[in-house]
Amino acid sequence: MSSQDSLSLQSTFTLLFFSFTFLFSIFSFLVYISRIKPWCNCNTCKAYLSMTWSQNFVNLCDYYTHLLRTSPTGTIHVHVLDNIITANPENVEYILKTNFNNYPKGKQFSAILGDLLGRGIFNVDGDSWKFQRKMASLELGSVAIRSYAMELVTEEIKARLIPLVASKTGEKDDGFMDMQDILRRFSFDNICKFSFGLDPCCLVPSLPLPVSKLADAFDLSSKLSAERAMNASPLIWKMKRFFNVGSEKKLKEAIEVVNDMAKEMIKQKREIETGVDSRKDLLSRFMASLNSNEDQYLKDIVVSFLLAGRDTVASALTGFFMLLSNNPDVEKKIRVELDRIMNPVQEVVTFEQTREMHYLNGAIYESMRLFPPVQFDSKFALEDDVLPDGTFVKKGSRVTYHPYAMGRMENIWGSDFMEFKPERWLREGVFVPKCPFKYPVFQAGGRVCLGKELAIVEMKAVVAALVKRFDVRVVGPNQEPRFEPGLTATFRGGLPVKFYERT
Repeated sequence: MSSQDSLSLQSTFTLLFFSFTFLFSIFSFLVYISRIKPWCNCNTCKAYLSMTWSQNFVNLCDYYTHLLRTSPTGTIHVHVLDNIITANPENVEYILKTNFNNYPKGKQFSAILGDLLGRGIFNVDGDSWKFQRKMASLELGSVAIRSYAMELVTEEIKARLIPLVASKTGEKDDGFMDMQDILRRFSFDNICKFSFGLDPCCLVPSLPLPVSKLADAFDLSSKLSAERAMNASPLIWKMKRFFNVGSEKKLKEAIEVVNDMAKEMIKQKREIETGVDSRKDLLSRFMASLNSNEDQYLKDIVVSFLLAGRDTVASALTGFFMLLSNNPDVEKKIRVELDRIMNPVQEVVTFEQTREMHYLNGAIYESMRLFPPVQFDSKFALEDDVLPDGTFVKKGSRVTYHPYAMGRMENIWGSDFMEFKPERWLREGVFVPKCPFKYPVFQAGGRVCLGKELAIVEMKAVVAALVKRFDVRVVGPNQEPRFEPGLTATFRGGLPVKFYERT
């Protein structure tokens, strides 16, 4: 056979392969369409497909909240997405605890975040999840790791956060700063130092603020990964990924940056001979428990912790400062508590002092009730089931509980459910937590957040340092925030604020 005939045969085979792939994709898409019945004529599905909900609601989460409030059971079914969404605490307890084994993350969810998180703790079930959770529980619960985390937070507040804010106060500057951006930079520095032993220097007090290739790539990866879940069919993003076009091409490039940085840090750690006593960051501690040929698995684990420790803390604090700016009475009570506990010249609270701050604790929990960092979380049913409110769940269906909507339900929080009221968390001045299935901001049951206490301490430290010394005031009209698509709640356009030094 001549080389020309061979080339012709190869071209024919390539054409046949791509034709078969394309036709198979079309066939699969049609099968999927016939299964989900997008021609469903119920008002919910029509509003979702036509986007008419946006005429009355600025965010999809607000539209779902409206539907869940008006549902007799606190549960709705978006048929075109094959998604059952609930704000019923009994259902949440059943999904997260009572029948936990029937509601794993599922292969569907793992596929959506698989390119970014791989086999990390937030994207797996079974033995892999149990191993990582056991390891994380041992590490995050240790006194040494908590002390180390507090050291990092204290250093970042003293050396970067306070100097930056002080340089932008009052008459010194007529402009404003994006509080959300500041908080994301702060938390990214902290979680990178905590997880990798790497300092990206995102909050170095200079103007303009530094650009971090890793932070930008991580933001883009999170955003585009989350947008996959918004497609009516997973085949849409899978075909774009196959042909490496559009958002999937951008996602691939961003994830490569994240992975390359993580792999380089692991490589550097492997090359450094260190004693057990010097293993402080999370990467070093996990590395000690894994073989040298498991670096890909190690990378997945650390990227997952990067996601958990960066975006959630920044999102929670952004919502907090927006609410505080509009509630001066709450701000005043926080300051009374800070003045009672902290030394007059003290810049940053100690770990022990944070335990005494019951009112601030209530204020932080209350802000996350109204603006939870993770607005919803989904599982996939392994087998047919019936939820406590009588809702039938078909095998393979997506089941979503909605903390954002649950924080805005009158039947859970009373007639003052839209008020920012830290007192609802206090009993005789002492903080008392609520039922986690009514307030699943940190999840609940088997997958309850292991970094909860570290996150709360970090938030208290930031709030105490800023509120004690500065007035933080949101700039512009008082409007409901619009959220960007993402794995965590992100305010579109950020949160513009001005800082005023207290006298």
